[in-house]
Amino acid sequence: MKNILITGGHGQLGQSLKKAGEAYPQFNLVFTDATELDITDNAALATYFGANQIDACINCAAYTAVDKAESDEETAFLLNFQAVLALAEVCAQHHTQLIHISTDYVFSGKQNVPYTEEDDTDPQSIYGASKLRGEAAAVGYNPDTIVVRTSWLYSEYAVNFVKRMQELMREREELSVVFDQAGTPTYAGDLATALLDILQYKANHPDATLGGIYHYSNEGVTSWYDFAVTIKELTAATTRVLPVTSDKYKTAAARPAYSVLNKEKIKTTFGIQIPYWRDSLVKCLRRM
Repeated sequence: MKNILITGGHGQLGQSLKKAGEAYPQFNLVFTDATELDITDNAALATYFGANQIDACINCAAYTAVDKAESDEETAFLLNFQAVLALAEVCAQHHTQLIHISTDYVFSGKQNVPYTEEDDTDPQSIYGASKLRGEAAAVGYNPDTIVVRTSWLYSEYAVNFVKRMQELMREREELSVVFDQAGTPTYAGDLATALLDILQYKANHPDATLGGIYHYSNEGVTSWYDFAVTIKELTAATTRVLPVTSDKYKTAAARPAYSVLNKEKIKTTFGIQIPYWRDSLVKCLRRM
């Protein structure tokens, strides 16, 4: 049985991995958060890896407060860059496979066709810049690192767009949601399964060269407005949902206007099948 360390284990992806892990008895998933393992502390990482046999690490820990990062750059880079570098170093030293989670925010959002892994990056926010720096550190230090970029993550756990929309639709008669930002919602349960499939593929192909950057989101394209309308329809809410442009909804950090990810590489490399976003939303709402 392989020991898989999940950092940021109490966030929505960590909790989704715990659920998905029930179908992978060959993996012993070990979940930690900042109180149990401070990944910004090199000494703590060295002690932990020295005392435990860790075969792979999925780094779900991150600074994800996108707007707050604009005024808290130091903490964003500490968690999204320096801690990632520290993890890459300790994983390389102990021959541990590292999978690091990144984001569509590394792109400018000015493109109008799905982004591939080879497209130029151009983050428009501190959050995006810190995540891009973390990617470069992880793969630069250890080329065997697998970076998985994702987008619009939601689940039945923690705080996310789907849960927030449900709350607001219970409280309000009318909601305004931006319609000029296009992307793909990603159900964390699907991403969790894909990550474990990657580890299984790696176990079955120990000599394969798999390191590098991959994209994963659900299939399809939508806007935040259409996403909200679909949530309304599937939950039989009566709230009126109004489309607005992004300039009517000011945020500290710029959002990509278009951040659809091309998933061909991850599907071809690992043989992963990706569900359509609306089908996964139905599945998530049923679990709620």
